[in-house]
Amino acid sequence: MKKLTQHVNELFHDVPESKQKEVVMQEVLQNLEEKVWDLMEQGKEEEDAINKAIVEFGDIEDLKKELGVPDKNMPKKSTKSLKNTKLNLEYSIWASLLVIGLFVFINFYYTPQVIWFVYPTFAILWWPLSMYYRWSKAKRGE
Repeated sequence: MKKLTQHVNELFHDVPESKQKEVVMQEVLQNLEEKVWDLMEQGKEEEDAINKAIVEFGDIEDLKKELGVPDKNMPKKSTKSLKNTKLNLEYSIWASLLVIGLFVFINFYYTPQVIWFVYPTFAILWWPLSMYYRWSKAKRGE
């Protein structure tokens, strides 16, 4: 069963040391040993039972997430991405102000007796608002 202990240690090598890690490792090892005993009772040789238990156990990525280990496959947000979202936010603010200014000019130049520019203003303000939420999400690293 030394092979099982080595396998469990390899699975959890990148998990930071903690009491929770030790408890989970013991549970995994216990489950693997029980599986090996069950397979041996069914007539498998010890080596075959160990290998089959390891293969059937599979991946522990969900356990690693619970223990707080970042996923290596997930790309981290780079500073370039953060700069791009900030640039998008700034662009959306300035462009929205220009378009709203254009509506104000058109409204007061052609129909000063009716104030209608506020209606498209509400629609236009969704653009910088959405860019702000995108930027804040990138800033938090999500």
